[in-house]
Amino acid sequence: MSLTSRISSPPPPPPPPGSLDAAVTPRASGSSFGRLFRVTTFGESHGGGVGCVVDGVPPRLQITREELQFELDRRRPGQSRITTPRNEEDSCEILSGVGLDGVTLGTPIAVLVRNKDHRSQDYGEIAVAYRPSHADATYDMKYGVRAIAGGGRSSARETIGRVAAGAIAKKVLKQIAGTEILAYVSQVKDVTSENVDHATMTMEDVEANIARCPDEASAERMIAAIDEVRVKGDSCGGVVTCIVRNCPRGLGAPVFDKLEADLAKAMMSLPATKGFEVGSGFDGVNTTGSEHNDEFYMDDATGLRTRTNRSGGIQGGISNGEIVELRIAFKPTSTITRAQNTVNRDGVDVELKAKGRHDPCVVPRAVPMVESMVALVLVDHLMMQFAQCNLLGREDYSDLVQGNMKTLYDPAFIGGDGKKSGDMSVGDMSAAFSED
Repeated sequence: MSLTSRISSPPPPPPPPGSLDAAVTPRASGSSFGRLFRVTTFGESHGGGVGCVVDGVPPRLQITREELQFELDRRRPGQSRITTPRNEEDSCEILSGVGLDGVTLGTPIAVLVRNKDHRSQDYGEIAVAYRPSHADATYDMKYGVRAIAGGGRSSARETIGRVAAGAIAKKVLKQIAGTEILAYVSQVKDVTSENVDHATMTMEDVEANIARCPDEASAERMIAAIDEVRVKGDSCGGVVTCIVRNCPRGLGAPVFDKLEADLAKAMMSLPATKGFEVGSGFDGVNTTGSEHNDEFYMDDATGLRTRTNRSGGIQGGISNGEIVELRIAFKPTSTITRAQNTVNRDGVDVELKAKGRHDPCVVPRAVPMVESMVALVLVDHLMMQFAQCNLLGREDYSDLVQGNMKTLYDPAFIGGDGKKSGDMSVGDMSAAFSED
């Protein structure tokens, strides 16, 4: 067969519906996360903007741009001397999926943050020389091309979409279960936090200093450690601890979809992460079973509890209602201004002294990123739990069978003025949403 005939030959017919081939859908992009609550992030660090598309958001959720902006402001650059000086407002725009009354429609929610303060000229050296331990070389290995300015998709600006989506997920969890997700910096270099009570700590405690450590004495030492490497053109790593209070029981599934497995993937997908622990983590290997087991007891107010929490709120891959405790290790920022030996794209040994604006330590700004990814995992599992385990056993299935608009089938609502259900009247809706 000639090359011409091979090119002009018609493609093979699609596999029949229901066949094994038809059921297998390859995924190669790696920019989407979640099953029912699914997030896709887009954009490069020095492109026109970054953001996300969130599909599967429950309809009728009240959400505002300000709620998303609150979380984005916590992760934005230029917050203090120990973060990158890049000055971005990170002002978000909700493009779709939310009505003019601030209620989600059940359709995809698109959020855009436009890039404004990018200095692509600072990246001239790394156009040809690979930054040690950065994604420059591996992106070239994989794609044969890369977004040089700002690092493209390997930049932490990609996490803007995650944080915006996480704000929505947090709202769902808070509304349904009163769930609180709080992260804080528990270690910078060899400086560790002390006297942090996971049962009582608040976001105000975390946000009280630029290190985002609720222990003020430890925070001062952490800031000093970051300053020490910053003035030398170097960087350092650290640990973010995240806790979840009022986590719904029963989230997670046996074998491949264990809750801690999905949390581990979520955490390790964040830039610069190198380690993940839940509960006792690696320290648990130093104990015996009798020492490590969390004994059960019955609490008069809350029911089944454990006297200790070495499991970190997850047993058998399923949440047990105790505080979920996670720790995530972040490596030192790879882009530093100190001279380093490297190789350029022509395979020649060179010396690189990188320019640009970069965090001397990523963990203070990683706090909201960690919280957001935890929220995305939990809300996804909550929706899967409800779909599988709460479908049967209900007394009233009318909303599932007839639909969610009671005025179309329920005699108690038919012919009303719309005020019984708390919705807008037809007249008010016409005035508010007129296209004239």
